[in-house]
Amino acid sequence: MKTSHPSPGEAVKDVQITEDTLTVDLMDGRTISVPLVWYPRLLYATPEQRANWQVSGGGYGIHWPDVDEDLSTEGLLRGAPAAPGTWKGVVERVPESV
Repeated sequence: MKTSHPSPGEAVKDVQITEDTLTVDLMDGRTISVPLVWYPRLLYATPEQRANWQVSGGGYGIHWPDVDEDLSTEGLLRGAPAAPGTWKGVVERVPESV
């Protein structure tokens, strides 16, 4: 079985989140932009929670400790939205005003 390993250029350089988009800059100069709706925990997080991210997974992942979300550059490059069931636990935390 062949196992894929990320290339050094696929490491996370920077992360930006707007009201509707997650954008990840990679070390090799590429930029990945995906709809924020793909990741419910981030979609309903506060701006402060979204801004509190850290590089994880040996440089190939992003972790948001305040909302317990983890994404990998491999998954982002594949265009993989959050797994089914991610909404579990999120709906209870959604503010009434949303």
